[in-house]
Amino acid sequence: MNSRRADNFLKLIRRSKRGKLKIYLGYAAGVGKTCQMLREGIRLKEEGIDVAAGIVETHGRRETEELTKGIEIIPGKKISYKGIEIEEMDLDAVLKRRPEIVLIDELAHTNIPGGKNRKRYEDVEDILDAGIHVITTLNLQHLESLYEIVERATGIKVRERIPDRVVAEADQIINVDITAEDLRTRLRDGKIYPGERINTALECFFRQSNLEQLRELTLRELAAQIDSRRRDSVSENTAESPDQVMVCLSSRGPNSEKLLRYASRLAGRLNRNWYAVYVQTSKEKPEKIDASTHRILSDTLTLANRLGAQVFTYKGDDIVKALLQFASEYRVGHIVIGTPGKSVPFLRRLAGEKSIAERLMLESRNITVVVPDTKA
Repeated sequence: MNSRRADNFLKLIRRSKRGKLKIYLGYAAGVGKTCQMLREGIRLKEEGIDVAAGIVETHGRRETEELTKGIEIIPGKKISYKGIEIEEMDLDAVLKRRPEIVLIDELAHTNIPGGKNRKRYEDVEDILDAGIHVITTLNLQHLESLYEIVERATGIKVRERIPDRVVAEADQIINVDITAEDLRTRLRDGKIYPGERINTALECFFRQSNLEQLRELTLRELAAQIDSRRRDSVSENTAESPDQVMVCLSSRGPNSEKLLRYASRLAGRLNRNWYAVYVQTSKEKPEKIDASTHRILSDTLTLANRLGAQVFTYKGDDIVKALLQFASEYRVGHIVIGTPGKSVPFLRRLAGEKSIAERLMLESRNITVVVPDTKA
């Protein structure tokens, strides 16, 4: 417990030197996130705060363009990509200008290749580390852990995604909310997309059912974030309870991505650390598995890191023993494991052999073993 308190104090020291992050969160384009961000920037400027914008994506919207006139915009850098000149935020220029607060639109944006960072949220983290406060915008569907949920609800694959920890570590989250019908009205009135895109948008992403489901997801996420912060403040100085989350990874797991996202959401709801653990048996040494399996395993461990898990790899032929030893040492209260790809053959089951999930349920003590349905 003393070690945990020391870690908490170190986090406080680091946070005191770091800039603050405020996110305007919405469920779709056009709800008003960028306008809200700009209006706040103008108000802060009127109060004598040094405010500038690193980048604002107006998308040709008249209301947004009018608001940018009240804010200094730090010149971006123009980059030629596939024959097209694109303007990106200039991270170095922002750090050199060093305003007290910088406005940065579209947190989930993917940068043009060639710069320091691949994603805009990584630029924002560099700016925060420099002690500059950031106000930004984000649509909920860009959270990594919601990828399958959003696709299942809307049929849309979200290409640009950010780790959940970015939102979890934000100092303030503001939900920008309007009804789905009001948003569709704004779209029909030409306030979101140009005329030639309106009908397609109404029939695809901006369908009433899609918007209502995304809006509900956003409200639920915001409630979960508020609850997480409340419980975190209550438990900051209390003893750590054995309720951390561990997800068990396999080199051949067909649904590892869904399993990881489930574990990430569970850890978020419980406001607990979570760990991704892979036990390498003698049959799975690098020289014994094919290139395809090795690539899948590497991608799985990379995704676990992106989602915020602490990743551990152990060696041993008794997978259950290794997992339970880890659970004991790291005070794990929830073990998340996928359904086995193949069941134990009948004759071997008669001889007493059990699956890894079954053994975990039988041999664990005071641990909840969760086997989510990742096939849906």
